[in-house]
Amino acid sequence: MVEAASPEQLAVQLQTFLDDQPAAVLLEGGRILFDLRLAHTSVATEHGHCMLHVWSEERDLIRHVIDITVRKTGLRLHVLRMGQTKPQTLELQPQQRRLPSQRENTRTRFIPLLERILPRYFPDYKVDGLRTAMDLERSFGPAYARGMLVCGSSAWAVIAVNGEESQALIDGVLTLGVLWLHHCREQSGGRRLVEGLRLILPRGKSAVTAARLAWMHPRAAKWELYELDEKTEELYLREHSDQGNLDTHLVHAPNTLAAEERFRVAIERVQALLPPDAAAEMEVVFRSGSEVGLLWHGIEFARVRTSVAENSFARSEEILFGSGANATLLTEESAPTLRELVAQLVLRRRATGDKRDALYRQQPERWLESMLRRSPGSIDAMIEPQPVYAQVPAFSAADRAVLDLLAVRRDGRLVVVEIKANEDLHLALQALDYWVRVRRHHHPMAAPKRSADAKSDLERFGYFPGKQLRPDAPLLYLVAPALRIHSTTEIVLRYISPDVDWTLIALDERWREKIRVVFRKRRESKL
Repeated sequence: MVEAASPEQLAVQLQTFLDDQPAAVLLEGGRILFDLRLAHTSVATEHGHCMLHVWSEERDLIRHVIDITVRKTGLRLHVLRMGQTKPQTLELQPQQRRLPSQRENTRTRFIPLLERILPRYFPDYKVDGLRTAMDLERSFGPAYARGMLVCGSSAWAVIAVNGEESQALIDGVLTLGVLWLHHCREQSGGRRLVEGLRLILPRGKSAVTAARLAWMHPRAAKWELYELDEKTEELYLREHSDQGNLDTHLVHAPNTLAAEERFRVAIERVQALLPPDAAAEMEVVFRSGSEVGLLWHGIEFARVRTSVAENSFARSEEILFGSGANATLLTEESAPTLRELVAQLVLRRRATGDKRDALYRQQPERWLESMLRRSPGSIDAMIEPQPVYAQVPAFSAADRAVLDLLAVRRDGRLVVVEIKANEDLHLALQALDYWVRVRRHHHPMAAPKRSADAKSDLERFGYFPGKQLRPDAPLLYLVAPALRIHSTTEIVLRYISPDVDWTLIALDERWREKIRVVFRKRRESKL
């Protein structure tokens, strides 16, 4: 019988792979979470666990590595999320990097392939103007082949992506497809009816797009999704449904009152290290019943968690500050280090700070999220101040670049709040992804085999205790600074189903000082 590897052995095996493969990618469920060329990694052994920490400017991932399986394609990591007991798997794979010339050749060869296939499957239509040329003015890149299928005065917009592109690029095809459809209609000038959009994706890689298509406006356009097997040159029509992209999990809501009392002394100990005028601004976020995060303007600088002493069932609270391999236990000896850390945070990460300072500029979405979480009424006076939850339900694939909050209005209507501090072409459809998941965990008739009078998952898992939640689908708020809203966002939103009640909320650029709404635009009843 083979003995399980010790945490130290796992750490050595993992670190050796990372040293040998600095250009590797970290995947979950076949999707890339991190390109390690653009991220930082840390491997350490803490409290009898092998800890993997991967972070970038937009995302942060910490996992306990409990086992490693060596595969031909790299390493399969068996991991645990913080506070979870069910193992998950991650994949570390060497990145097969294509040279720019190879990538260009692949995209160039894709056009003749489409020109051969499309006439066979759409014999009544003429293929018109297929191209991959860059068009930055309209946000079109060379990864997407686009053109039209024309039959007399009728036409379809077509957009396709080849199988060697990254999954992130493939998942982004619907945003670009909507923009291409809109452009084709504008260019036709009424001379031709552009009926809808046909999307062509690689075989087996269309789940995200299929789920999103289920929530596109059926009267704004016709929508068809095809999968292409490039080897056999065959097209397969795929039905779109929101049943196929629900890669989420829901955990029980933490008992914040009990956790607040349990960790009160530890929290006050950290507050005492902050400057007197800053202690009240420290944000306390309850991750679970056994862990609390302590944040300053969105950056977690310390956390309090329940620990179990060795050879004992006695539990106590420990305070850690820093992250990954640099995480340090707060003791009398380390207290000055934490005091200096928070002093620097308070001095440099403040609304009137130096805009060139790296600490001021770091993770702006987290900063904006923290302000909205503390004062959700600044964007809608009807929203209850508490509780406001983050990442509920959580995406299993990754912490996304777009942050989300879940709140409730005084009338019992749920509100999904999507936040972005910088321009993002895909904001509208990423927001839709999260709205769909919240709806399915709440709406009585959205989940299969659920009766209309049954409690929703959110209610059963303890969210919004004591609040009578309306069965209506959630409201969707997309929040961003006015000058950071991508120029195409409103176009994409207009093509989303009228069943999604969205509001685009633009903030004053000085949002770090105070949240001020500059304008808001709501979904119109007609396109």
